[in-house]
Amino acid sequence: MRDAFRAVHWSTVVLIAGMIPLSTAFVRTGAAQAVADGVLSIVGTASPYLVLLGLSVLTVALGQVISNVATVLVMVPIYLSTAATIDASPLPFMMSLTVTGAAAFFTPIATPANTMVLEPGGYRFGDYWRLGLPLAIVWTAMAVLYVPLIWPF
Repeated sequence: MRDAFRAVHWSTVVLIAGMIPLSTAFVRTGAAQAVADGVLSIVGTASPYLVLLGLSVLTVALGQVISNVATVLVMVPIYLSTAATIDASPLPFMMSLTVTGAAAFFTPIATPANTMVLEPGGYRFGDYWRLGLPLAIVWTAMAVLYVPLIWPF
């Protein structure tokens, strides 16, 4: 039991525990709906694929400056509000969020794994973009084009 307790990454537990109330606050204050409305005002409501693309780009961008776990927790109510607004199934939206939430490739601060290899690999902050941009494009394409094939709108 002691070994199991020591093996827990408590910083991750604290991060998730701290982000859950923030996610709830996004819903209760209306911020999630405001962001969802903002995305819809830019991309329109005609195509759920375009809506998903807009949300995915926003998620990938946010995931570069805060942890991917925090990004997903912040974006969950926004994705759900958007799906409800366009009267679509939330399933492709949630699964798309899991894909784009993991696309933390552009910066060394996006995820602990990126930070861990920064110094030992001799990388600079800007080095992450070279591989990160193509990977993020592939991740976003999978989230927007492939996920709805499995979980339809």
